[in-house]
Amino acid sequence: MLRSMFSGVSGLNAHMDKMDVIGNNISNVNTTGFKGSRATFKSMMSQRMQGASAPQDERGGTNPQEVGLGTQLGSIDKDMGQGSLQSTGRNTDLAVEGNGFFMVDDGTERYYTRAGAMDFDSDGYLVNNNNGYRLQGWEADADGAIDTNADLDDISLKQSMDANATSRVNFDGNLNKDVDVFDDGAGSVEDILNGDDDDLKRDLAEISRSINSQVYDSQGGRHNLDLRFVKTDVGEEETTWNVYGRIDDGDFVELNENDPIIFDQSGNVDEGDSIDIGVADLDELDIDGVEDLEFTLDFSNMTQQANDFTADVDTVNGYTSGDLQSFTIDGSGEITGSYDNGRSQTLGRLGLATFNNPSGLSEEGDTLYRVSNNSGPANIGTPGSGGFGEISAGTLEMSNVDLSREFTELISTQRGFQSNSKTITTSDEILQELVNLKR
Repeated sequence: MLRSMFSGVSGLNAHMDKMDVIGNNISNVNTTGFKGSRATFKSMMSQRMQGASAPQDERGGTNPQEVGLGTQLGSIDKDMGQGSLQSTGRNTDLAVEGNGFFMVDDGTERYYTRAGAMDFDSDGYLVNNNNGYRLQGWEADADGAIDTNADLDDISLKQSMDANATSRVNFDGNLNKDVDVFDDGAGSVEDILNGDDDDLKRDLAEISRSINSQVYDSQGGRHNLDLRFVKTDVGEEETTWNVYGRIDDGDFVELNENDPIIFDQSGNVDEGDSIDIGVADLDELDIDGVEDLEFTLDFSNMTQQANDFTADVDTVNGYTSGDLQSFTIDGSGEITGSYDNGRSQTLGRLGLATFNNPSGLSEEGDTLYRVSNNSGPANIGTPGSGGFGEISAGTLEMSNVDLSREFTELISTQRGFQSNSKTITTSDEILQELVNLKR
């Protein structure tokens, strides 16, 4: 009889533990990135009253006679299923769609979380709002390149971009094959461009191509590059064009006298596909207080066809300094900053961690997890590749707790607790009757 009372007590204890789990789930129904748990029971040791017997002669065997001693908590299992995503409109709010955990660091230890409510601290680091732990990933170098094989680092965004001097100007488009060859009877191209005769300048403009662009010095100063492309010779197998240029208000000079642009019979550049420009070519490139301007003009993508002039600047790689205005994070975790100088630059990339047994992670509060003996080590990689989930910026992952299921479990747990308490009170009544036999 005492066994039934203690079985009832074990049932009460086990159901109270399950109530704790259910209560925690319900209390975190609106906790960002929370993963619910479930409690399972297992039977306790049984007391054997009679062992089993084997069949013999013409008699069958008998089963063992065992009385269970109650139940106990078997396990508390985490449900690591995906929670629904809620749009927030904040680009620092992040969610993982699929497998993986954000990695955050408190300066001494790394933790893992699905709660992606992030923001910048006063030092410019991207941190978890719950605790200030810094988000982990890889920062880009000055050229925007990211080495994801390097060690993880705290993510901070480059708040300003230094000026970059122009080193290359690329051209594309067409030079009109049908224009006349320049006739130097009225003087050289330089004399006409630098002179005061407007009629000669107009005549030259009709048979040449004028292209203007801006180039930048080492401190981001803007300078006007003015070029003229002039056909100077036509042969049986090739056509020659010379380039004349100036910086700002300087004089025009011939830039490729010793290496003109030569087009073959197909209209493609055969020789003179680039010019290296330096102080020796244009005195105006020697600017006080900054490094001397040196850059390459690349004509390799230009053509000469019987068509209108379309030749123009394709790309210029210099720029002035700028301050960060905004940033975006794409599905692969790559962070791109936009600056007020009109430039964009890759600033870094978020990292994710997966585990062979994510349910084995140890909970540490603040919706954080730590590696345990049964979770396996962290597998670190980039979002959107190799089984890692994608990053969804501007959203948060909500709790995956299902209230309807929790309330159902609540009812069954309550009934289980009541039933076990009834076992104890009934056993007590039977014991009371036993005591009353003496009267």
